[in-house]
Amino acid sequence: MVQEYQQSEGQYYTDINGRLKDMEEKQRLLRDRILLIGKNVIEDRESIMNELQELKKSLSKTAEENIKIQDFLKKVADQLSESARKEELLMLQRQIELFMTAHGRGK
Repeated sequence: MVQEYQQSEGQYYTDINGRLKDMEEKQRLLRDRILLIGKNVIEDRESIMNELQELKKSLSKTAEENIKIQDFLKKVADQLSESARKEELLMLQRQIELFMTAHGRGK
């Protein structure tokens, strides 16, 4: 009976040792996975930060180009309005010349 008790006790400890090893292995695998996930998160964060910096640079450059285009369009609009005034003056001058020639012929 004592021998059976010792065998069952030995089997019990063997079973506990097996479970303990299984749990340690699971814990090791989980730790490795967590480390890998952490590494991936850090790499993704760095990649996202780099991409964000590039987007900020691109946005800044686009804003500068937008300002330059607005200035250019403003200059073109000013030149067009001056050109329109010149054309209006030329038209008035032609009308005056026509009036003067018509008035001069009438005398």
